[in-house]
Amino acid sequence: MNGQRDPGSSIRVAAAGDLHCRDIDHGRFRQFVKQVNEEADLLLLCGDLTDHGKVDEARVLAEELSALRVPACAVLGNHDYECGKEQDLMHELQKVGVRCLDGDSYVFQKVLGIAGVKGFGGGFGRGALQAFGEPQTKAFVQEAVNESLKLERALGRLDLPKKLVIMHYSPIPATIVGENPEIYSFLGSSRLMMPIDGYGADAVFHGHAHHGTIQGTTDKGVPVFNVAMPLLQRVRNRRFYVFRIDRPSIEETEFSARGEGAVAVGP
Repeated sequence: MNGQRDPGSSIRVAAAGDLHCRDIDHGRFRQFVKQVNEEADLLLLCGDLTDHGKVDEARVLAEELSALRVPACAVLGNHDYECGKEQDLMHELQKVGVRCLDGDSYVFQKVLGIAGVKGFGGGFGRGALQAFGEPQTKAFVQEAVNESLKLERALGRLDLPKKLVIMHYSPIPATIVGENPEIYSFLGSSRLMMPIDGYGADAVFHGHAHHGTIQGTTDKGVPVFNVAMPLLQRVRNRRFYVFRIDRPSIEETEFSARGEGAVAVGP
């Protein structure tokens, strides 16, 4: 057996964000979908799926994604909210089988759970915006708190050997390095990291920071990947990131059912 694992013992997860699909983009994602079908078992989409949040843009993207032969999960991003049609956008994507997550979760093959939220800004660590002063400032901070609570609920409901998180905004500053520091507060919030480190996850995927850095970790070592498509194309000459996660053994699955912890991510 030369020490190699059976490819079937791993789940291949493709992740991408910031597709920014426009209503003139017919055929633009045909090759993207073809490659995902060939290389992955599951597709995760991390927001800014449309360019201006228009329903026509979502219809074009749905048409492109209708050729997927693997399950897909998605969260929305700030661009998807531009026209106030986010529910209509999700409806168009759900027509072709894309599961849109907003504080809820999806279970893949009974062993892998996906928790998803959009997330929000607010900054990181000691530089995080605090709920003090004007009502507008408090409302901004509260939105980040609300997204963190939604993620906490989604992760808290997952009792599985493996867990992944998808969001649009970043939960850590490391993956936005490369962006203009003046806009860090609008690219993510460390409040989103709290439920990830509290409930545990095998990996986190986000977008939004087109000029950021591909990989970082949370305070407790959970790997975080910035999969914004413009970043991946520039740095890796790829349109999606492939993450392999080991399928749990029978024993590990039984441990999870008894609430006895998680297992390590594969290479």
